[in-house]
Amino acid sequence: MTMTVEFWFLIGAALVFWMQAGFAMVEAGFTRAKNAGNIIMKNLMDFCIGTVVFALLGYTIMMGEDTLFGLIGIPNMDLFAHFKEFIASPANGDFTAASTFVFNLVFCATTATIVSGAMAERTKFSAYCIYSGVISLFVYPIEAHWIWGGGWLSQLGFHDYAGSCAIHMVGGIAARSTRSRVIISSSAP
Repeated sequence: MTMTVEFWFLIGAALVFWMQAGFAMVEAGFTRAKNAGNIIMKNLMDFCIGTVVFALLGYTIMMGEDTLFGLIGIPNMDLFAHFKEFIASPANGDFTAASTFVFNLVFCATTATIVSGAMAERTKFSAYCIYSGVISLFVYPIEAHWIWGGGWLSQLGFHDYAGSCAIHMVGGIAARSTRSRVIISSSAP
């Protein structure tokens, strides 16, 4: 049995998926014992909610045909309408669309999880679930389209090899903006 490049691609996706557990453990260590279960559940829900909304619409926004000068991909239902082609191996030996989906899904979930540490012990569980859905449905797919989906940054020649911009910068900016609002609102008389 030969190991294909796609196999190693999916091994990489599995390793990124394990970052969810790493974030959960780090954040549980930073919170009080009474909130450890809450933060672990938030990290789990990042992936659960993120998977549903990313599959429904986020992935097609990210990888869809450019519109508005490369700012957003045109959403479609190709993932569901043409599922057989989605999972079939392409004739040119490239990756299947399904493996590309899984790879991008784990990065989408990682982007959402980065923020959970900044919001630990500061938000209700339901509010966090809404946030996780929004970032997985709109924020990550739109900005990842710019870089990895053929959008305007990609057209300018920008390359983000390890996700420093598409994942970590976006997660950090979202974390910083939510943290600032929490501090301002909690310090008001």
